[in-house]
Order: sequence, then structure tokens, then C-alpha cells
Amino acid sequence: MRQVEDSLKRLGTDYIDLYQIHNPDQLTDWEETLRALDDLVRSGKVRYIGSSNMTGWSIMKTRGLSQLHGLHAFKSSQSYYSLAAREIEREIIPVLQDQKMGLIVWSPLAGGFLSGKYSRNDQGTNGDRHAKLSFPPVDKEKTFAILDVLRDIAEARETTVAQIALAWVLNQPAVTSVIVGAKRPEQLADNLAASGILLNRDELARLDEVSRLPIEYPAWPFLAQDDSIVRKQP
Repeated sequence: MRQVEDSLKRLGTDYIDLYQIHNPDQLTDWEETLRALDDLVRSGKVRYIGSSNMTGWSIMKTRGLSQLHGLHAFKSSQSYYSLAAREIEREIIPVLQDQKMGLIVWSPLAGGFLSGKYSRNDQGTNGDRHAKLSFPPVDKEKTFAILDVLRDIAEARETTVAQIALAWVLNQPAVTSVIVGAKRPEQLADNLAASGILLNRDELARLDEVSRLPIEYPAWPFLAQDDSIVRKQP
């Protein structure tokens, strides 16, 4: 509570619109965490609370605890999502849509790997982020194939690879907003321009095809009768 009050003083405001936990606290019981967050909302210092980097089952667990004890529940999830990493489509996005929660995407360009600066023939210098530490981790060969499609679409539209990669995220129905990590004003301007791009059906289909997740259990038994789906899997 004191740290939130200190933040309000530094920000020069009376309340925080959305207060998100950064990661689950493995040492603190969920009920204790939720009660502390509930106190912040009831005191008027915070309007809404959000989660971050949580699994689908843990989001549902916290929703159940909030309902059981009459506490304010998480209204959003801040999760990693990009063309190079669509894992949250398995369980997290279905949970968010079912529970009518918002999705705030972090690293929509996969730590810059989808910015257009990397290719099979140019994987950066020793000082580049992905040369020192691949974070977020990416499957480089698959991502290079994604970049090939992104470049084709970007050239046809006379825009940048980064804008098309961001536009794909913004075009996803579950996404509320994205967090960009631009270092320079021109990068920020380029990123913001992606909000005006509406990808057409063919472009979305091409990007979906090259970036699609393989079907995993327990999904595949229900799709086994559709030979066309099974044959498409890597």
C-alpha cells in the first residue's frame, strides 16, 4: 500500500487505472495476494487489477478465488504474443475470451527479431540483443520463414516488416493493446503507424499458415477424423 502511495506521488495522480502484478509470487498464497490487490481497489488508489505471465489454469484459479471471497478479480493479462510465438493461443487466449478479460501483448516483435533487421544472411552483430541472449527465445528457422512472408507483404504494401508484424497482432480478436519497445523516435513512429493497417484475408491466411502452431494433445484426437488438418501438421 505504501509503495503504491509513493508511486501516486511520483506520478502526480490520485489513482492508477490498471495495476498489474508482473509475475506470480511463488512464495505467497494467492488469496493473500488477491486480498492486498482488493484493498488497493477498495481504497480508490487503483481502478482495475491485472495479471501477467500467468498460465491459463492459474488465471482461472484466481478468478475462482476472487468470486469465492467477494474480491475484485483480474481484468486483463499481460502476455507474450507474436507471430514467432503463438503459444498463448492454446489455453490463455481461450480463457481470456471466455472470462471477457483484456489481453495486453508484450514483445509483439519477438524482442526485435521481427523488426526486419534480421535475415538468414544477416543475423546481427555480436552486440545485438539476440546475439548475446535470445530473449524471448525464438525458433530461428521457423521465424526466418515467417520473415519471408512478412517481407513480401511489406513490399507489396510499401511499408515495413515491423508494421506488418505489429498489424498481425493488432488484427487478432483477443488483443486489446500492445506494448512496443522502441528505442528511437523514428522507431516509435513506425510502430504507431501499424495501428492503421488492416490486413486482408489473404495476408492473414499466409501469415497464419507459416506461423501456425502444431496441434498438440488433447486437441488432436478430436481432429483426427479431418485428414486435411492432420496432413498439414509439421
